[in-house]
Amino acid sequence: MHPIRVRVLALLFGLAAAGGVCAAPPINTFGEGGGFFSDPPRTEIAIRGYDPVAYFLDGRPVPGSDRYVHVWRGARWKFASQAHLDRFVAAPEQYAPQYGGYCAYGVADGHLVKIEPEQWAVIDGKLYLNYDAAVAGKWKKDPAGYIRKADAAFDGLVRAR
Repeated sequence: MHPIRVRVLALLFGLAAAGGVCAAPPINTFGEGGGFFSDPPRTEIAIRGYDPVAYFLDGRPVPGSDRYVHVWRGARWKFASQAHLDRFVAAPEQYAPQYGGYCAYGVADGHLVKIEPEQWAVIDGKLYLNYDAAVAGKWKKDPAGYIRKADAAFDGLVRAR
């Protein structure tokens, strides 16, 4: 075998053994480019910088501020106010979007994809985000059915990526 191929295979094997190649991040931090290896790279910012608490308390998406940031599960979460940040820190699972913030319809369909923060729904006290308006329209036709499918698929998708 060619020496370069041997080195490449050894590098890939080492990365795979370390878990660096196979697992998706549990929190969606897709940037404007929309992919794990796309340009620009992931921003590491959850919900594209929108305040997760605002969906519940304000009933609408609100951009977060660089003044109010909290790191949780490997992502930077931005908030519109100190009060929102404090609520999140006290109970992050209550406010964080389902499926790590990936598109809920996409997860139900077997894909981890980006979201548009303006395409959202709170159902039974849980935040669900979607890819775009067209996908959100599909989601709204059977949210309970898509939630069942996504609940069953999410962990496997994160491990398989």
